[in-house]
Amino acid sequence: MKKLINDPTYVVEEMLDGYVKAHPNYIKVLPENDRALVTARTTREGKVGVLIGGGSGHEPGFLGYVGDGMADGVAVGNIFASPPPAPILEVTKAIDKGAGVVYLYGNYAGDVMNFGMAAELAEMEGINVEMVLGNDDVASAPKEEKHRRRGIAGELFVFKTAGAAADLGYNLEDVARIARKANENTRSMGVGLTPCSLPQTGKPSFELGEDEMEIGLGHHGEPGIRKAKLQKADIVADELVAAILEDMPLNEGEEVAVLVNGLGSTPRMELYIMFRKAEQILREKGIKIYRSYVGDYITSLEMGGCSITIIKLDGELKTMLDYPADCPMFVQK
Repeated sequence: MKKLINDPTYVVEEMLDGYVKAHPNYIKVLPENDRALVTARTTREGKVGVLIGGGSGHEPGFLGYVGDGMADGVAVGNIFASPPPAPILEVTKAIDKGAGVVYLYGNYAGDVMNFGMAAELAEMEGINVEMVLGNDDVASAPKEEKHRRRGIAGELFVFKTAGAAADLGYNLEDVARIARKANENTRSMGVGLTPCSLPQTGKPSFELGEDEMEIGLGHHGEPGIRKAKLQKADIVADELVAAILEDMPLNEGEEVAVLVNGLGSTPRMELYIMFRKAEQILREKGIKIYRSYVGDYITSLEMGGCSITIIKLDGELKTMLDYPADCPMFVQK
């Protein structure tokens, strides 16, 4: 498994260095910690700070979403690993404008521990912190144990809505409320086709046969619901959407946004074929797609496969989704 890297030990540092040099008008590294990055643009006093973060290897998540209308800063971990508390705290201090900071991150043990520790340290320094965990993956735990579910591509909608609310001048409690509302109304389901490889090992992160797929595979290669023979795109999309609608029933006339997210090596051709079927299923049920997103938004290095995410919308969430955003890897006018 080939990679264009130098020393595997320094892939994250070299990526961040290249990223900041490519987008100096958007983002900068804090001198206190090279894994703490913040917007290069001036933010107003009294604005709620939005901090996102997680492991590397998911680009454009998470560092690609620092910019106007979305996050003010990001804490970056090693590949598929949580950032430690230190960079989270440094970003918190840098983006606090007197109105507090909301932490947005996925429901993984390391993230829960490290963001929690950083929040305690921030509170000790007089900064109010709210935390919202993404847990949209319906494959990772049954409905009655939703608190155990992991966050995958649906986190994009949490970032987008919270960032808009903060930009619109909402207070800390309301920014967190909107982020939780987005998360509560979001469900995702994925399929894995081929593994990725970590730069340090150069070996596949899991095994799948040449003619196999794995339904419900996690973004780090966590086991899914089942392995099966590879099926046609329409059959796979039907299963993914059915799992989402079973978990979050939608009624005729309701509006949603749909995200078909590539995991790193899946061509856009295939993603649009998957979207085509998802749109057909929803249209036949009388469900209107208000906004569509197709592409690589939260990846897993070069993993093959994709996920489908649906967020149920109301007027407030539609306002937040419609709000302009300008980030290096996400622009919405």
